[in-house]
Amino acid sequence: MVESGRHDPGGSGLDPRVDIGHVHLKVADLDRALGFYRDVLGFDVTQRVGDSAAFLSAGGYHHHLGLNTWDSRGGAPAPPGTTGLYHVAIRYPDRASLADALIRLQRAGIRLDGAADHGVSEAVYLRDPDGNGVELYRDRPRDEWPMKEDGSLAMTTRPLDLLDLLRQLEGVG
Repeated sequence: MVESGRHDPGGSGLDPRVDIGHVHLKVADLDRALGFYRDVLGFDVTQRVGDSAAFLSAGGYHHHLGLNTWDSRGGAPAPPGTTGLYHVAIRYPDRASLADALIRLQRAGIRLDGAADHGVSEAVYLRDPDGNGVELYRDRPRDEWPMKEDGSLAMTTRPLDLLDLLRQLEGVG
């Protein structure tokens, strides 16, 4: 049982303070991967280990992303029909920040795989240079989440209006 933000080890629930702190991705070419995550998306490099690894962050955290070539230097993306990471999801704090990320992708000529309004969030989907799936998204406030009559979530997958998203940047500057 979870009560007042505290975890009861004998209960069946996971402590609500648990979150996912960072993701490490195997990449074929570290500089190419940095060109995407640092130069296009805007993450800061917090540490680099020669030409084999780099750690990136937003806002001064030790790292949100680890990129390494330890087992993958020069490798090819995993073929379709194999198991592995579907995508890494990078959450933006608000709609304007997500719109800014979309502009960065457009300026870099990066093609989207899709864009969706899930009711609880808005997301754009793409591939990094190594073929890893990447979701860039923002959550809606909880009080806006669609709910069923029984109180459970009623998530959807509808087209995201990218032009409306980009309008978030009008007058920002």
